[in-house]
Amino acid sequence: QVQVLETGGGLVQAGDSLRLACAASGRTFSSYAMGWFRQAPGKEREFVAAIMWSGGSKYYADSVKGRFTISRDNAKNTMYLQMNSLKPEDTAVYYCAVSSKRISSWASAYEYGYWGQGTQVTVSS
Repeated sequence: QVQVLETGGGLVQAGDSLRLACAASGRTFSSYAMGWFRQAPGKEREFVAAIMWSGGSKYYADSVKGRFTISRDNAKNTMYLQMNSLKPEDTAVYYCAVSSKRISSWASAYEYGYWGQGTQVTVSS
């Protein structure tokens, strides 16, 4: 079984920064990619960013380009999401997702087989 754990959420003010971390552990496997999704109250889960484990290609939702940066530490099997210039509309539960298979659609939640429990990010105006 694979465990996925997000950390780093919290309450911040608009314009502040926050860094989320996601650690994957458990049975030995090779992550193909890891990604971040978020879900605000009353809204569907949406793609935020993703990173390929090998090669490091990165993908971002238009809404976060230029403000969020995704990165990884292969040795620690950990992924990070640096969030700068946060806005109230970034308020959501942020979920880490892991895929051990090749992904054809980075923004599709169905492509990821393992999920964390989520961490709350609240941005006040």
